[in-house]
Amino acid sequence: MTIESPSTADMEALALARRSGWPEDLRVLVERFPRKQWPGHANLGEMAQFWLSRHDMFRELATMIASIEAQFREGKLSPVEFPRQLVPRLQLLLSQINVHHQIEDLHYFPIFRAAEARLARGFDVLEGDHHAIHADMAATAETANALLRALAGEPQALRRCGDDYAAASGALLKGLIRHLDDEEDLIVPLILDRGEEALGVAHHGG
Repeated sequence: MTIESPSTADMEALALARRSGWPEDLRVLVERFPRKQWPGHANLGEMAQFWLSRHDMFRELATMIASIEAQFREGKLSPVEFPRQLVPRLQLLLSQINVHHQIEDLHYFPIFRAAEARLARGFDVLEGDHHAIHADMAATAETANALLRALAGEPQALRRCGDDYAAASGALLKGLIRHLDDEEDLIVPLILDRGEEALGVAHHGG
């Protein structure tokens, strides 16, 4: 049996910045197990619940970071208060995403890919997402540092650095939310279908 690799055109169409969800062939399990069935399902074990809680944390941090940036650009946060609120949350988000992705790439994705050949292409896409997100993380960190350095500078430079950070952060947060939603739509239904013990992922955090 030969497993075909996804075409370059197909992978480009499903790139993180372009897609708006999964195509029909990758929705085979989520159609059987829609989100409304997930809470309280017998097969939603400790691993899945912990993993989903990490995703919720990322969403909460993304919302906070976007709000802090908006308040600063609207003049509601001073140049002194802005870094106090932004830096610890942004550092937490970036560091925890990095750890989370390492566990997924090295542990979970190989297990899930082997368990369901119909979804293998989706896990290739999700791994590609991780590379795209890490590039956006690097751009966000770089522009955030430039913005923090510009806080004491002249207004024109501050405005330019603020625009650069807003663009980088906006791309990161938008892509991250898209990725989290699609990742859950691929993985949670598989767990509900097979069970964590059968898949070999029971009691593992990530």
